Amino acid sequence: MDTTESRMTNLFEQLGLDSSPEAIAAFIRAHQLPGDVTLAEATYWSDAQRQFLREELKEDADWAIVVDELNEALHADATAR
Repeated sequence: MDTTESRMTNLFEQLGLDSSPEAIAAFIRAHQLPGDVTLAEATYWSDAQRQFLREELKEDADWAIVVDELNEALHADATAR
């Protein structure tokens, strides 16, 4: 059983990214997506990162909540219009 706490910092660690609050905020600001681009279609993910994101959303498990939060944050500019 996976007891890893599914928080944004842990998601960034799982993706191999800097998980400091400042780095997460900077990543989200710098990587905004248009409304018609899904999270897993973003060009900045590696194949492994893309696969992880797709699998976690598909499984609709604990990680899916945090992945969805990241998705919403990366589309904030698109939905603000």
